[in-house]
Amino acid sequence: MRNTTLDQLPSPAALPLLGHALSLLRDPFGFLTTLPPHGDLVRIRLGPFSAVVVCDPDLTRQVTLDDRTYDKGGALVDRAREMVGDGLIVCPRSQHRRLRRLTQPAFHHSKVPGYANTTAAHVAAASGRWKDGEVLDVTAQMLAALLDSVVEMLFSDTLPRETVQELIEDFTVMVRGMFRRTVLPPALTRLRTSGNRRYERHIARLHRTVDTIIAQRRTGPDHDDLLSVILSTLDTEQPGEAPTAGLSDGEVRDQILSFLFAGSETTAATVAWALHLLAEHPEIERQVQAEVDAVLAGGPADFSHLPDLDLTGRVVSETVRLYPSAWFMTRHATTDTTLGGHAIPAGTTVAISPYLIHHRADLYPAPDAFDPGRWKTTDPTDRKNTAYIPFSAGPRMCIGDGLGPAQVTLAVATVVARWRLSSVPGGTVRPDTAATLRPRKLLMTATRR
Repeated sequence: MRNTTLDQLPSPAALPLLGHALSLLRDPFGFLTTLPPHGDLVRIRLGPFSAVVVCDPDLTRQVTLDDRTYDKGGALVDRAREMVGDGLIVCPRSQHRRLRRLTQPAFHHSKVPGYANTTAAHVAAASGRWKDGEVLDVTAQMLAALLDSVVEMLFSDTLPRETVQELIEDFTVMVRGMFRRTVLPPALTRLRTSGNRRYERHIARLHRTVDTIIAQRRTGPDHDDLLSVILSTLDTEQPGEAPTAGLSDGEVRDQILSFLFAGSETTAATVAWALHLLAEHPEIERQVQAEVDAVLAGGPADFSHLPDLDLTGRVVSETVRLYPSAWFMTRHATTDTTLGGHAIPAGTTVAISPYLIHHRADLYPAPDAFDPGRWKTTDPTDRKNTAYIPFSAGPRMCIGDGLGPAQVTLAVATVVARWRLSSVPGGTVRPDTAATLRPRKLLMTATRR
């Protein structure tokens, strides 16, 4: 078959100058779901830049598995590096193997129960302060609880509360600006507007705070937390080799910022979506309540309960299918190659979208429906499942793919055990594409069970 060139790829109608950026900002998911009918690969423009969006699950998997040809890069990754440096999430392939090796001990399976239980404890504390009949912004509530949780995982209880509050404030500003700065032309993000100045000010303070924490830890006592594990891990390429130096201070900072983002923003968004979906499906909600009541028996949720929280776990799997936090990701071609019979020149930005794949009707019947029953006979964690990629796949698969679902399941069980959350009449819940796929203004009424 004769390869087509990049210019010959199908492309939806676009605006002058902005291209498809406005469509992505206004209705990103409506726009994405219009792309597959155009073809397996579709070219879009974001201001002066263009990208090839992969609409086919097998080709998407090909991109994720071949990180040598399709390295982390493109507009989304480049902008993320402004915020989190070369953290594990966005670093280039040349750095990834070493960084993964040096951070993997912090996510050893023996540590996952403790991290998950910390999350459950913070969600329990946050929900314990709710009042019967109170209207809550559930997304904000869960983000605050998860940020507190991941700060404790990273730093134990060593930080003054004022420092924690500054971390959370700066981190929140960073996340809010990420997506808009990705799709808008770079010239607009460099204008000295009050919003751009505020963004840069908070990023700088966040970096200074983390740098100070690392410097203090280098000379202070050891602590049983994630930062201590990262600081103490030395690099050994092969068994029997003498270990060499571990991560530099700058590398440690980048990992901390990445873990702050992945451990709070993505997890909190999924918990909020799950609680919203349960409120919209009262029969499933009643079944989850019955399961949680039987398993927890009035006590706190912990890691040992996960095998018995079957339906709650399937609710989480279906939530992540419908609303994958990392909904749109970019790579760049490092060499001239072909993909699905199409020529891809070196330097091309290639975009993959778990949201797009998860909403293909040929892969998931009634793709917009919330149906935890889909997962009764299918294992969503099966790495051969090309149609389910909320944590990506291949060498760049999320390092927390085993921790995240456990955190969300325990958080949902913790809330459901104490409260019934109902949607506020007249409210419309829309996705907010700040950096992850979170529900915007999710106002719900809390009724004590």
